[in-house]
Amino acid sequence: MPSNKIKKNIKAMDRIVAGARRDRELRERTYRERALKLFPGVCARCGREFAGKKLRELTVHHRDHNHDNNPPDGSNWELLCIYCHDNEHSRNIDASEYSEITPGGEQGSTATYKPFAGLDALLKNKE
Repeated sequence: MPSNKIKKNIKAMDRIVAGARRDRELRERTYRERALKLFPGVCARCGREFAGKKLRELTVHHRDHNHDNNPPDGSNWELLCIYCHDNEHSRNIDASEYSEITPGGEQGSTATYKPFAGLDALLKNKE
């Protein structure tokens, strides 16, 4: 059974986490409302239109991935549907995974096979 000190620490951590979530939701709600006023209810990638209850599927994407960078003119935002937003973040994760430097410190070897090498000479011989 946890001691009173551990229970107090857990309660304190729960309050901190709840406060952080509340602050994040409040911040998101304010820039989302501003973005929906600035931009039409259309996904910037796929072009689908959103209105009414479907408007909740439209998300605010931060172009520089900094959720604290919320200029009043909306220049760091674009409205994306949930599918395009997930795709955007997946592409960034994939790019960071595949662009890692090898453990030796240098970039991995590149392909050296050239399938069309010498093709120009073969074409000249047929003429």
